[in-house]
Amino acid sequence: MAEVQQVVVLALDGVYPFELGIPSRILGAADGRYEVLTCTVDGRPVRTNADFTVTAEHGPEALATADTVVIPPVTPSAGALALTDEVRAALARIRPDTRIVSICTGAFVLAAAGLLDGRRATTHWQLADVFRRRYPRVELDADVLFVEDGRILTSAGAASGVDVCLHLVRSDHGSELANTVARRCVVPPFRDGGQAQYIEQPVPVAGSTGTAATRAWALERLDDPLALADLAAHARMSLRTFARRFHDEVGLSPGRWLIQQRVARARHLLESSDLSVDQIAGRVGFATGASLRQHLHAAIGVSPQAYRRTFQTAAR
Repeated sequence: MAEVQQVVVLALDGVYPFELGIPSRILGAADGRYEVLTCTVDGRPVRTNADFTVTAEHGPEALATADTVVIPPVTPSAGALALTDEVRAALARIRPDTRIVSICTGAFVLAAAGLLDGRRATTHWQLADVFRRRYPRVELDADVLFVEDGRILTSAGAASGVDVCLHLVRSDHGSELANTVARRCVVPPFRDGGQAQYIEQPVPVAGSTGTAATRAWALERLDDPLALADLAAHARMSLRTFARRFHDEVGLSPGRWLIQQRVARARHLLESSDLSVDQIAGRVGFATGASLRQHLHAAIGVSPQAYRRTFQTAAR
C-alpha cells in the first residue's frame, strides 16, 4: 500500500462552500491514499460566501506537515485581492517542497503571496483581466481548466477543482485509480477542451446541431485515420461550419482534440497494459511508434518508456 499523503485545505474568510468540499470528496474516494484535513488561519470558524459559517478541526499548524495544500476560492471582497497578516503568516508555515493547489480565485491568494511570480497559472476567465493588471509577473492562461507548473497547480472556476484533484490522483497513482474515483463521484475522469467552451458567447442559431455526438463517435474509432472530412460528414455539416462549431464548443480545433484524445488513450494503455509502443500507437490512431513518442513528449515531456516506468508501477 502506498504511503498516505496528507492534504490540508485552507479555508479563508469568504470561502466558497462547494469548492471547499471538493478535495475531501475527490481525494477521499481514492482508497485511503490521502488524508484530507481542513484548517483556518487561526483555528476559529470562518464565514462562507453563503449564509452559514464553517468550523474546521485544525489551525494553521496543520500546514507545516502537509504534503499538499489546497486553497479554495474566496470572494474578492473577502480577501482574494489582498492578504491579511494572518493569511501571510499561515502561508509562511508551508514547507518549500509542499505541493500547492488553488481553485478559482485561490490563485489570487497565491499571486499576492508572490508564489506565482514567473510561473504559468490560471483562474476564472471572468477575472482574467483583473488578475493580469494586478499580477503582471504571472503568465496567466485563462483558456485552460488547470495549469501545473512545478510544485504549484492552479485551476479555473468551480468544477475545475474536480479536474485538478483527479489530476493529482492520476499523477500520484495512475489513471486506473483516477478513473475509479471519477466513477464513484459520478464525474468525467477527464474533460477535454478548456475554459473557452464556458465563456459567455452568443446563443447558437435555433435548430443548429452540436458536435457532441460526433465526438462520441470519434472516441470509439480512435484507431481509424480520422480526417476533418470524416468528422464533418458524420455531423452532416460543411467543413467550415463543423470546424467553427467544434471550436466554439470545445475550445480546440478538431485535429488538436483528436491528438489530445489519442495521447490520453495511449497514456492509459501504457499504464494498464504490457503492449509495445508500436502496438499502442496502432490502437490509438498514431501511424507509428515514433509518432506516438513525438506527441507524448510534446504533451507531457517524457518518453513512453519513462512514462510507463513511473505510472505503471503506481497503477499496479
